[in-house]
Amino acid sequence: MPFLRGMESRKKQRIALSTFFFMSGFAFSTWASRIPTIKTHFDLNEAQLGNLLLAMPVSSLIGLPISGWLVSKFDSRNPLIAAYFFFAVGLVLIGSASNMVFLVAGISVFAFSMRILNISMNTQSLTLQKLFPRKILGSFHGLWSTGGLVGVLFSTLLIKLNVSMQIHFWMVASLGILLGLCSYSFLLRKDRATGGNKLRLGKPDKFILYLGLLIFFASLCEGGMFDWSGVYFREVVKEEVFTLGYLIFMTFMALSRFFSDRLIEKLGMARMFVVSSSLISSGVLLMVLWPSFWPALVGFSLVGIGVAAIIPMIFSLAGTSKKYSAGMAISIITTYGIVGMLLGPPLVGYIAHLFNLKISFLLFLFAGLLFIPVSQLFFRLKQEEQVI
Repeated sequence: MPFLRGMESRKKQRIALSTFFFMSGFAFSTWASRIPTIKTHFDLNEAQLGNLLLAMPVSSLIGLPISGWLVSKFDSRNPLIAAYFFFAVGLVLIGSASNMVFLVAGISVFAFSMRILNISMNTQSLTLQKLFPRKILGSFHGLWSTGGLVGVLFSTLLIKLNVSMQIHFWMVASLGILLGLCSYSFLLRKDRATGGNKLRLGKPDKFILYLGLLIFFASLCEGGMFDWSGVYFREVVKEEVFTLGYLIFMTFMALSRFFSDRLIEKLGMARMFVVSSSLISSGVLLMVLWPSFWPALVGFSLVGIGVAAIIPMIFSLAGTSKKYSAGMAISIITTYGIVGMLLGPPLVGYIAHLFNLKISFLLFLFAGLLFIPVSQLFFRLKQEEQVI
């Protein structure tokens, strides 16, 4: 990226890291927006699709000990670029799969790499935050969502043009690798933590436990919306352009994340969790009670606004752990998020198979409401630690 050469070092690092956040969101939404295509191509029912989606969180969960070891042994830029490359390879494998064995293999590589990539990117972002006087974490996640938004727009266009999924995924993977190679040299160096890198077994640390529960519910909501929004719009709302639900969800989540840092500074994180919970619950109720085009569209937008600030807040709070380094804390709490992804999307499929897809979306309402009591427990613990 020649235009970065004359810039201040921290600005170059921020732009380079932003590129990885953007492209990882772009690649992820490329996969998610094509889930209905995969469902149709392989003739899967909701339960079978739920089983297929299990491959993602299971593969991510396997990456726990590896990701924790990598962030403790190397600067985060090294596992970041390696995981980013295999992330692109996984996308190509999914698009090229001709049978279920290769499809599951592609999804597994994609999810395993995404696990390491996310931890590396967020470890970089927490270190980079220390170089800036104002909060910038929300903007990174906003760029991830913007990448997702651009990805689903691009997917919608290619679906309209009847471009095959294989060509589609090759295009995105090639662009991602090119931009990644251009950005790598500008990433933050020497950010490996010297302490707090060992996983301590035994009695669960309440600080990590509460953050883990929060990210569990966030992942259940966010992951479920990623995986099932297209199917919901096609089968419940009866909309031919099934990517619209995913598109509106990503649009409002992306826009909200760019403003989330300012809102958190004004309201405080404790209040922000309550606001987020209220928006998610209202949005889910709206789309379930009135599953027609406009109410569903407004409902998806409210859920997008509601989930926007939650994960950036959780990662920011993880960086304040007294027991673990930022990278290790993120690695541990992300495991709870993986479990949320493990249970959420497949559970939606099973409930939909037993009842219907509309009823299954009430799972997100339940998860959204639980942000309030769990966040209050966390901030009460923080106050007690300050007193001590």
